[in-house]
Amino acid sequence: MQQTVALKRVGRALQPWAWIGPAVVLIAVVVVWPVVVMIQSSFLKISRFGVVNGFNGTANYEKLFAEPDFGGVMFRSLVWVVAVVALTIVISLGLASLFNQQFPGRRVARWALIAPWAASVLMTSIIFKWMLDPGVGLINIILHDLGFLDAMGGADADPLGKASTAFPWLIFVSVFVSLPFTTYSLLAGLTAIPADVYEAAKMDGAGRWRTYWSITLPLLRPALTVATLINVMNVFNNFPIIWAMTHGQPGYSTATSTIFMYILKGSDIGESAAMSVINFGMVIVMVAVFMKVSQHKQEVAR
Repeated sequence: MQQTVALKRVGRALQPWAWIGPAVVLIAVVVVWPVVVMIQSSFLKISRFGVVNGFNGTANYEKLFAEPDFGGVMFRSLVWVVAVVALTIVISLGLASLFNQQFPGRRVARWALIAPWAASVLMTSIIFKWMLDPGVGLINIILHDLGFLDAMGGADADPLGKASTAFPWLIFVSVFVSLPFTTYSLLAGLTAIPADVYEAAKMDGAGRWRTYWSITLPLLRPALTVATLINVMNVFNNFPIIWAMTHGQPGYSTATSTIFMYILKGSDIGESAAMSVINFGMVIVMVAVFMKVSQHKQEVAR
């Protein structure tokens, strides 16, 4: 009798694992194990053909930090993430507020916004690269007709050939492809705000801007937090846009740490693995800092 009761207790204790077990195994195989291998590889001496030649200590990290372009790449990565995420959130807030209103053609406008999201990021990047072609690119032709190319070097100006013009265009394309998801995430948050909250604010005499700052934004904070976190991770790890449009050139002037990591893989896999570890650590730190700041703001608001 006692043995039967004990078996039932064990069965009840193990029952939840029947549901979460597959997810745990998937995370362990797809996430945890690659991270372990990545960290392990960063301390190994690996040839460009993938042959392990033994333990290499911290030599890979020392070589990485000694790279003349390492500092510029890391600073550019930070600028890249802050600029793209900030612009995406600000523009998406405006679009979400607009699409939350009733106006003629709202459904068509909503569907039109999905287009950049539905298309492949790589395909979108290649299209923009073609449109910025110095000879036959549509954007260059329009800029030439408007007389803007004279300030950029004349009719043969190559917007992607100089860091001063290429990097802003990369940021523009990244914001362009990030807007649909972010806008719809914030729009979902706006539609979840109860209408009676706005009615109470109106009865209290609150104006439009006062209502937006004191009611809409605080109630939209969960959606904003999720959208920002996802954008930070996606933008930091973004590869197709920069690689398809500039390959990180000229030099490393448009390369972020992800592009730099990929380029290093062609000559030193161990050094590339060390760069991967740095990238992984930066993502963890950025997410932790953002969550800490968001939590502090919520506590202050309370």
